[in-house]
Amino acid sequence: MKKKVLSGIQPSGKLHIGNYFGMIKRMVEYQESSDLFLFIANLHSLTTLQDKDRMKTMTLEAATDLLALGIDPCKCHFWVQSDVPEVAELTWILSCITPMGLMERAHSFKDKIAKGIKPNLGLFCYPALMTADILINQSEVIPVGKDQKQHVEMARDIAIKFNNQFGDVFTIPEPDILEDVAVVPGTDGQKMSKSYGNTIPIFDEPSVIKKAVMGIVTDSKGVDAPKAPEKCHVFALYKLFATAEERTSMAGEYRKGKIGYGDAKKALLERIQNTFEPFQKKRAELTARPKEVERILEEGAEKVRKITLKTLEQVRTATGLRY
Repeated sequence: MKKKVLSGIQPSGKLHIGNYFGMIKRMVEYQESSDLFLFIANLHSLTTLQDKDRMKTMTLEAATDLLALGIDPCKCHFWVQSDVPEVAELTWILSCITPMGLMERAHSFKDKIAKGIKPNLGLFCYPALMTADILINQSEVIPVGKDQKQHVEMARDIAIKFNNQFGDVFTIPEPDILEDVAVVPGTDGQKMSKSYGNTIPIFDEPSVIKKAVMGIVTDSKGVDAPKAPEKCHVFALYKLFATAEERTSMAGEYRKGKIGYGDAKKALLERIQNTFEPFQKKRAELTARPKEVERILEEGAEKVRKITLKTLEQVRTATGLRY
């Protein structure tokens, strides 16, 4: 039997190639090998995004983007978080058995406050909502980066505490730490991130994508000068798209001084265009049919609620709320 794998993505703006190689490509692979549960985490976004129109637009755009990039609702469970209200009720129930000290030790809350995000109760209780997302679907495997590992550990602690107190209701989830996911450099060499303004967008005008690629920071070595490919941001990005043979060939040209940074950027741009052009076409088709995307999300929520309602009934009975 395939294991249940759960992941969520916040609707936080235009997707870039760092998002694709860091998470989305892996989710497309998971839907072939596992029972994938993938949702648009708009309730999580509400902790920092409190503009009604932007929330609506970005939620639908995030769903459209994921469908265009290969998420298949026939091969996985795909929905919007707020369309499954059981998760909010479970969050409250779990909050009532979660020690304050556990929440106070969450690294993510401290990190966000350090970055200037105004604290609110939702931001503080973020791990409790994430725990409810995981447990209500009886998820078994949670793919996360190292920065989210603590949240999965907290979900395990809360699930074990509930089971010990009320009886075995929840599956104890296991983290799948994405150690081998490539760290995608941005145009300035830092990790690609919208907050750094160093992204290469997937779904934007060709001129915008070209400008981003041609603006990648390099050193000042001339065309004929030998270069170190392992120190070049352009080459680091090229490797994501190239075969092993192509990477070896390009690295050799770097070391022999047979290629300049301008031509390397053009080669990278060509790879980006060839890789994402089919996705861009599919996205244009989906954007022209927003009702179709909404239908997919509605059907996805209905399918998931058959599971979440069953779990919540078990929780209500175990805690005495179902009297």
